[in-house]
Amino acid sequence: MPRVLLVEDDPGVREGARLALRRQGHDVAAAATGEEGLDRLRAFRPDVVVLDLMLPGMTGLEVCRRIRADSQVPIIMVTAMGDDMDIVVGLETGADDYVVKPVQARVLEARIRAVLRRLDTGPAPDGGGPTIETYGELRIDRAGLSVTCAGAEVPLAPSELRLLLSLSASPGRVFSRQQLLEAVWEHGYHGDVRLVDACVKRLRTKLGEPPRQPRYVQTVRGFGYRFNSPR
Repeated sequence: MPRVLLVEDDPGVREGARLALRRQGHDVAAAATGEEGLDRLRAFRPDVVVLDLMLPGMTGLEVCRRIRADSQVPIIMVTAMGDDMDIVVGLETGADDYVVKPVQARVLEARIRAVLRRLDTGPAPDGGGPTIETYGELRIDRAGLSVTCAGAEVPLAPSELRLLLSLSASPGRVFSRQQLLEAVWEHGYHGDVRLVDACVKRLRTKLGEPPRQPRYVQTVRGFGYRFNSPR
């Protein structure tokens, strides 16, 4: 039974979401504040966190930062309609996806199922090819779903790992943001390509990429992104 931690200060929204998720087969722990959410995170060890950004006291953004300091658990943030800057900042802080209020149970369930699938699967290596690939200082273990750079393990959230695996499967190929959105987040035509840009930014940071001249994940202006294979 997938475990979901729901951090939401509005009692009506919290209880409605909790009941809906339980009906869909999830084990749900709920918290009303950021501090309570962090306590529940340690005790409950959820598979996914649903986090409201507008929390009293400790904000959802600060909760997200603290979670990301030592955990790669998927985070779906909940934000008010039209708060575009909050969405961008939340994604860059470490959230994997988002839904807007009023939260529709079917949408939230679809997003939760998608991030749970990303926990379990990545682009599979082909049957005859190598599962460990080396690109300069970057080493990608496709079978073991692990990444090291300059000899140090790189802790990647599921969406970051899937993005890297998708891009590196075809070095030199240019992927549009929409193609990556569908491959990594399973969002259709109306998905938000800001998810891709924010995830690329986080991935580059974790790989120690120079901001203006990234070695591995490169921007092709006007088209999208490609994976470069340095010699």
